[in-house]
Amino acid sequence: MSELEQGAGLDWRDGVIPVSRRFDDPYFSLHDGLAETRHVFLAGNGLADRLCDGFRIAELGFGTGLNLLAVLIAWAGTGRAGTLRFTSFEAYPMFTDDVARALAHFPEAQAVAAPFLAHWASGARRFSLPGVEVEVIIGDARATLPAWQGCADAWFLDGFSPAKNPELWSSEIMAEVGRHTATSGTFATYTAAGHVRRSLTDAGFTVTRQAGHGRKRHMTTGVR
Repeated sequence: MSELEQGAGLDWRDGVIPVSRRFDDPYFSLHDGLAETRHVFLAGNGLADRLCDGFRIAELGFGTGLNLLAVLIAWAGTGRAGTLRFTSFEAYPMFTDDVARALAHFPEAQAVAAPFLAHWASGARRFSLPGVEVEVIIGDARATLPAWQGCADAWFLDGFSPAKNPELWSSEIMAEVGRHTATSGTFATYTAAGHVRRSLTDAGFTVTRQAGHGRKRHMTTGVR
């Protein structure tokens, strides 16, 4: 296990919601994280109509893997044939027991999580799930994203709050997101912070502010 894989450092809110000690921020919404994932990342990227064989999703901030499992459920629900590609960038991976504890809060995700958890527990960071090829790239995205040779059709920008994790929302990182996005590719994020929106505009996206999930008034989407 590398130095970066010594665990994420967690506290637990109400016994079920993991909170990063490093960033003092919860890993998912206090008001149904799975519903937020579906609203922000799946609907925000228009995935219901876009998912198809070979479709490429990339993500900043793997966390509990909840977004991955939401994609897995959505893809199975389409009944379409083929394989998606899911690449996530994560600096501080969670231990398997903590991931399993967090996912237990979401029975629908937990119901399909066993193969993922088995791979995660084995130390695999590249693995296959039904209909989805997964790679979780461990390390600081300021180094790993520029080195990535891939390209995404849709981005999930899901790091901790820009106020608490500014490095992951810098103009340099947003420029790399743009550089690694296919023409007509999209992004979605829960944040509507002005500097993030400006950086994504500078990165080549047409940026739109939309209604957020739950108590969040706004979120942001964009098309390159």
